[in-house]
Amino acid sequence: MSIDMIIMGFFVGFLVGLTGVGGAALLTPILIVAGINPSIAVGTDLVYNSITKFFGAIQHWRQKTINFKLVKYLAIGSIPSAAIAIGLLNHFDDSFLNQDQIIKNALGYVLILVSLSIIARIFFDNKLRPNRFQLKPIKQKKGLTILIGILLGFIVGLTSIGSGSLFAVAMLYMYQLKGSELVGTDIAHAFLLVTVAGMLYLSAGNIDYPLVINLLTGSIPGVIIGSTLSAKVKTKPLRAAVALVILFSGFKLL
Repeated sequence: MSIDMIIMGFFVGFLVGLTGVGGAALLTPILIVAGINPSIAVGTDLVYNSITKFFGAIQHWRQKTINFKLVKYLAIGSIPSAAIAIGLLNHFDDSFLNQDQIIKNALGYVLILVSLSIIARIFFDNKLRPNRFQLKPIKQKKGLTILIGILLGFIVGLTSIGSGSLFAVAMLYMYQLKGSELVGTDIAHAFLLVTVAGMLYLSAGNIDYPLVINLLTGSIPGVIIGSTLSAKVKTKPLRAAVALVILFSGFKLL
């Protein structure tokens, strides 16, 4: 057991429980700064995320707050796209030995994008009015939904980041969902995506299992404590602070 990794897991879990944002966007760059190989950091984070999102997906399934049609269309695009991204990474590593540099650069840009998406949700989440496009049935937006899955799934395959934050922002602007349904659908789709991506990283040997166990040991109580406190504190300023930390991390990795 590593006390440092357990504390890191607790810190990330606490922030996620308290603010609802962060997750991979906080954990992956922290792991890299701590000296973990970038490809190992991404693979480990995907497995860690798969386990944590599994319990969230089960809870939302029980609450009937998952739009399965939207999950299906997003997954049709995102899962093959993430697999292609991971395959390309392995190809570049075999051919040019620069996989880790590609991951670090991609992480930097995606972290900046994620931080901006969090800030957008902070300011516009409660101000958006349903427009004509949002009111269209999901079936009429099937092609666009699959395309969103393709674009964002590729990003998740490269970096492990965005399975929650980027897809949540896309759903917020493109579909008319209740708050609980948006969260449940986001978590259910993210579970499918990061599980498949994590298995592909596993097949390449890019998983550190003791690290996963240490992180979960800290993050599970961290999430519980953070979630408990979230009802007692104003989370919007904290979300903004987390977004700024993620933004700084992104520039740091470039």
